[in-house]
Amino acid sequence: MSPDVVEEVILSLSCPDRPGIVHAVTGYIMERGGDIVDSQQFGDRASGRFFMRVHMRFAELADLGGLRESFTAVAERLAMEWSLTSVDHRPRVMLMVSRFGHCLNDLLFRWHSGQLHIDIPLIVSNHTDLEPLAKTYGIPFVHLPITRATKPEAEARLLSLIEENGVELVVLARYMQILSDDLCRQLAGRAINIHHSFLPGFKGAKPYHQAYERGVKLVGATAHYVTADLDEGPIIEQEVHRVSHALSADELVVAGRDAECIALARAVQWHAERRVLLNGSRTVIFR
Repeated sequence: MSPDVVEEVILSLSCPDRPGIVHAVTGYIMERGGDIVDSQQFGDRASGRFFMRVHMRFAELADLGGLRESFTAVAERLAMEWSLTSVDHRPRVMLMVSRFGHCLNDLLFRWHSGQLHIDIPLIVSNHTDLEPLAKTYGIPFVHLPITRATKPEAEARLLSLIEENGVELVVLARYMQILSDDLCRQLAGRAINIHHSFLPGFKGAKPYHQAYERGVKLVGATAHYVTADLDEGPIIEQEVHRVSHALSADELVVAGRDAECIALARAVQWHAERRVLLNGSRTVIFR
C-alpha cells in the first residue's frame, strides 16, 4: 500500500472551546465516508481549550494528503492545532543514553517484540558502554562525546543526525547530559526524558541512597517532555512503587529503575499513538 493511501487514520486536535466542534469533526468524517472506531474528547475549563482524538476507518482507501488538505478549512475556521496520521505510521525515534542501560534495554525489547509501534534508526550516546547492546539489535550506534568546550559542536551534530535520519521523536533513555536551552526549544514537543521522582527533594549524586537514609515509603519515576526548565517539562506519565523499611538502598535503586522503564515505555507508546496533547505546561492523555 502506498504511504499516501490509507484505510485508518488518527485525528488529534486542540482548539479554543466553543459549541460545534464535535459536530464539525464528525460531519467532516461522514462526508468523506469515514466511520469512527474510537473517539475521546475533553474540554478544559481552566484553560478554555478543547481536546479530541478520533480513530476513523474508511470503507475505501483514502488519500492521506487529500484528507489533510480538505480538513484544513475546518481546522482554520476553529483555530485548531491538529495532526492527521495513518494508524500504520511508525514514528522514527532516536534513543539517547549514557551508561545506565535499563531504560534502553527495556525499550529495545518492547520494540523488537512488537509492543512499541516505532522505528529506531539509531542510538546516540556520549559513552561507548552500551554499543554492544545496540549491535545485538542491529541498530546503528553513534558515539558522540561531549564536554563543556565541545557542547555546541556536539549539539549541532545531534541536530544533523536528527535531520539526516528523519527523526520525529528523541527519547532520553537516561542520557545524563543537560541539553542547551536552544536545543530544548528546537525539540519542543518531540523530546521525552525520564528521571526518578525524588526531585527536587533528593538532588545530586545517589538520590536513592539519600532517600534510603530518610526512610521513604514510595519510589517512582516521571516521564515528561523536555524543556529548558530542567526536569520540569509537561508530565506524560508517572509510575510509583510502594516500598518498606526492609529494602536496602540498592534494592530501592532496582525498584526505581523498574518504575523508570515502565513510565518511559508508556510515554513513548502514547506519544507514538498520538494520545498526548499539550495543554500549556500540562498534558491531556487519551488512553
